[in-house]
Order: sequence, then structure tokens, then C-alpha cells
Amino acid sequence: MTPARTNNQQLESVVDAVLAASRVLVAVAARSLAELEQDVSIPQFRSLVVLGSRGPQRPVDLAFALGVDPSSVTRLCDRLARRGLITRRRHGHDRREVQLALSQKGIELLSRVTERRREEIERVLKGVPAAARSELVRSFEVFSSAAGELLTTDRVWDL
Repeated sequence: MTPARTNNQQLESVVDAVLAASRVLVAVAARSLAELEQDVSIPQFRSLVVLGSRGPQRPVDLAFALGVDPSSVTRLCDRLARRGLITRRRHGHDRREVQLALSQKGIELLSRVTERRREEIERVLKGVPAAARSELVRSFEVFSSAAGELLTTDRVWDL
């Protein structure tokens, strides 16, 4: 077998493993959101997470961070603002520029969902042998970094 073929097979195995893990994580996220009294979609929640971890953003910056069209972010943020989960503030010296930020209600929602998600992930990880956990940490750190995700805790918005 050629080295290129071996590398392709190894990459396929990693992709399959990440896909399996992502199914678990999406299910955890969906269940944690389903328990809310508010109807918040996964894309809306992701927007809240970005605002919570990166701070106030212009809509165009949020769209870039989410990898979506700015018009999609405008509609998404309209829904979040109507629910009181984010605020929109005009920039002091340029009234056309808007900054999006989490509201107190948005911070509380993120905290509740994250706590529920942490509990469920912890339950899953208890089934992972202790010796394999440090490998998992390193692998997820490398994966997150490669994806451009900030390597911070989900509790940044509590600060």
C-alpha cells in the first residue's frame, strides 16, 4: 500500500470518528435547547455563543464568524432581539454602525443551556476510560484550533 493511500484511509477514519462524535454533540445541543421555555434554534443559539465568547459584534462580523450571509444574520438577530436575548446599540460616532451584544436574558439563557449541556457531556465522558481522557482533550483542542474556534470556556459571558 502506498503512503498516500494510507494517509487517505487514516483521514477517512478520522472523518468517520468526528462525524460520529458530532452526531452525539448535536443531539446533546438539541436536547439542551429543547428544554427551554423559549423557542431558540441551533443557529440562533450559535449566534448567542459567538456574541458571548467574542463580545459585541457588528452584524457583518457575526455573519463572518458564523459563515453565513449578512442578510441571514439580520433576520436571525431580529428574532433574537424580539425575544430580548440580544441588544442592538448604535455606535457613538457613526450612527449607521450597529453593535450586537447579549442582553441579561441572553446571558442567563446561555448559562442555563451550557450547564445542562455540560452535565450531559460529563455523563457521556464518565464512560470514557480515565487514561483516554487526556488524549480526548488534546484531540479536541487541536480540532477546535484548526476550525478557528476560540479555545475558551463556555462561561466567558459570565465575566
